[in-house]
Amino acid sequence: MFVGDITQVLPHRYPMLLLDRISEVVPYKHAVGYKNLTANEAFFQGHFPGQPIMPGVYMIEALAQLGGTVILGQHDFGRRIAVLAGIDKAKFRRPVVPGDRLDMEVTMLRARSSMGWVKGEARVEGKLACSAELMFSVSAVARFTLDASILHE
Repeated sequence: MFVGDITQVLPHRYPMLLLDRISEVVPYKHAVGYKNLTANEAFFQGHFPGQPIMPGVYMIEALAQLGGTVILGQHDFGRRIAVLAGIDKAKFRRPVVPGDRLDMEVTMLRARSSMGWVKGEARVEGKLACSAELMFSVSAVARFTLDASILHE
């Protein structure tokens, strides 16, 4: 899946879409994907000036986005959403900097009712950068419409 395909599956958009490609998805089992990091990423501008490092919360979010593709079956996309509900055993092993490719893999641990758990790992050049167990709550997608007349009141 390329970015255009990913936006058909996940609700995330720039600047919060943190996946460039998903190379493998087996629903309810595992997924593999990556994010190419450039100096143009918005978070690098302030984290940290002169020595940019990808914030750990962004690595967790990237893993969570990939995890969302595993938690949902293909028939769920567009009508259900996997929302990050918990983070356990998060560890950050090395800095991730502009020019790195963050390779990620998530594996389904278990599912129950409207909850799901995955284990995720993110690597740069084969070296572990981040790992965590993530919990998701799966719910129906709320579709809101804006009545244009209220904009003119």
